[in-house]
Amino acid sequence: MTNDWNGPSRKILVIGAGELGMPVLRNVVRRAAGVAESVVDVLLRGTTIDSTVPAKQHDVAEIRELGIGIVRGDLVENSVDDLAAVFADYDTVIGCTGITAGLDTPMKVAQAALQAKLPRYFPWQFGVDFDVIGRGSPQDIFDSQLDVRDLLRSQHDTEWVIISTGMFMNYLFDAGSGMVDLPNDTVNALGTVDTAVTVTTPEDIGALTAEILFAEPRIRDEIVFVAGDTITYGQLAETLEAVLGRPFALRVWSEPLLMAELGADPDDMTRKYRAVFAQGRGVSWDKADTFNARHGIPTTTLREWVAQNLAERPTMAHR
Repeated sequence: MTNDWNGPSRKILVIGAGELGMPVLRNVVRRAAGVAESVVDVLLRGTTIDSTVPAKQHDVAEIRELGIGIVRGDLVENSVDDLAAVFADYDTVIGCTGITAGLDTPMKVAQAALQAKLPRYFPWQFGVDFDVIGRGSPQDIFDSQLDVRDLLRSQHDTEWVIISTGMFMNYLFDAGSGMVDLPNDTVNALGTVDTAVTVTTPEDIGALTAEILFAEPRIRDEIVFVAGDTITYGQLAETLEAVLGRPFALRVWSEPLLMAELGADPDDMTRKYRAVFAQGRGVSWDKADTFNARHGIPTTTLREWVAQNLAERPTMAHR
């Protein structure tokens, strides 16, 4: 591609087909159907393409049914040159791999995007407001994401779009996160009961990514904020009580407590996240100011998610 590219994204590569990648692929293909000569491909590791795991086989089959081309590649194993050679065939690349690929991978992929003179790049930054959190936070991955932002802001050949989504809504209820302990009807507030967090479902992020991708006039060199809901941990407990019809205890995991736990196990990823969310800085924003609110695009609220996913599944204590 050349740097004089203009117009809508037509040759689109999505990196990854996991929890976020699949919703992004489904929605981008749907929206791209209205764009002449559009092509949507996905970059997958060989281990995913050839996997015998039923869930991965199901995803690969759906990808093929959607008419999405599959490109073999590995963000860890491939060099910057390798990735740049792949990216050079596209006008837009959307990163959906998450943080599992390691601390150095976000920068590696960004460098490949610039080396390829990629016209448009959506980096994996689907999360919190790293600029507000700043450097030196308990979660060192965020410093890596700030390095990527600095790199993208330092140049003008590749347009970039960052989509800030807050936390995946379902992560509130992940047993490993500890925020909602459903078997014991308890909410563990990170920081204080009044600390707020913005949450969005992966399905909504996928739909909003497609809308942002094809928005006119074209969005460029901008951080776009979206939200399914913005709630405090106190409101989280109240919502669970109201929708599920039973009391929930509300405990506070204070910032000093969580920082001490992290100090005892400084490499623990969950403890890093808990500590940074407890600080309450850059992890929430007003839903009224988001792209989806301004454009009248409905998103799943916390109350709706609980009703859809938890109301019919009582805990052991209530069966």
